[in-house]
This record gives sequence, C-alpha cells and structure tokens, in this order.
Amino acid sequence: MNVQKLIIDIAVLAAGGGITVAIAYALIKNDIQTYFKLRFQGQQKEGQGVLLSLRLQAYERLILFVERINPANLLLRLHQPGISPQDLQALVLTELRAEYQHNITQQLYIEASTWDVVTKLKEDTVAMLNNGMKSLPANAAGVDLSRNILQHMAQMKDNPYELTLALIKKDIHQLF
Repeated sequence: MNVQKLIIDIAVLAAGGGITVAIAYALIKNDIQTYFKLRFQGQQKEGQGVLLSLRLQAYERLILFVERINPANLLLRLHQPGISPQDLQALVLTELRAEYQHNITQQLYIEASTWDVVTKLKEDTVAMLNNGMKSLPANAAGVDLSRNILQHMAQMKDNPYELTLALIKKDIHQLF
C-alpha cells in the first residue's frame, strides 16, 4: 500500500507540476515571442549595417577602378620616356587586367547592371588601345600611341568614364 500511495503522490505532483508549467508558459508566451522577435530584428539591422558598409566600399573601389583605367590617367601614369608603343600597349594591358582582377569580387555588392557597364568599359578601353595601335606608323613612339588614344577620347560626344562614374554615384544614392 505504501508503494501504491507513493506512486499516486508522485503522479499527482507530476501532474500538478505539468499544469503549473503549462499555465506559466501560456502567461509568458507572448513575452518570449516578443523577446526573440526583437532580438532577431536587432541582429538583422546589425547585419544590414555591415552589408551597407561592404556595398559602399565596393562602390568606392569601383570609382577608383574607373578613374585608374581612364586613358587620361592610365597613360599618364604608365608612360615612360622613350617607351615603344608595343611596350606601352603591353604595360597598359597588364595594368588593366590587374586592376580588373583586383576588383572582380566587388560585383557581389553592386547592382548587376552596373557591374556589366564597368566590365564593358574595361573591354572598350582594351579595344580603344588596340585600335590606337593599329593606326600608328611603324616608326611611332609610345607618346604617339598616347596622343592617338587621347585624341580619340577628345572626339567622343560623351565620355564613357564620366557616364560610368555617374551611374555608380546614382547607385550609391539609391542606397539611402
């Protein structure tokens, strides 16, 4: 009988404890849900802040990339006295490819259409350099290649480097 009474007492206590826990949960259920919801929102806002920072850095790097591949800056930076047009072309192509490879991961953080424009600008710069080489006489110097490309740039109605920079700035302003 003692064993039977002990089992009944344990069952009554367990049932009472279960009912108490269920009532307590029902009373604080909304508070628990609100706590986790606020905590998740805080983490989400924190994550958005980090992402915004990464996106801004990506746009900054693309602005620098566009400025660095602009022939007006690129040729001035890479020109060396007495350099041949072939050596200047090779140097410029190497620099263009290195700059592009250095910034290729930025496409993760910017608009796909903007990345496409930046890639096309790089390809057009390579084509402009190669076309500039084709029209040079055999005895030309590196400075002649530079002059040829810069004259071609001056004849353009719209500067593609300025247009690309304007697009990047427009994307940045849409972030805010």
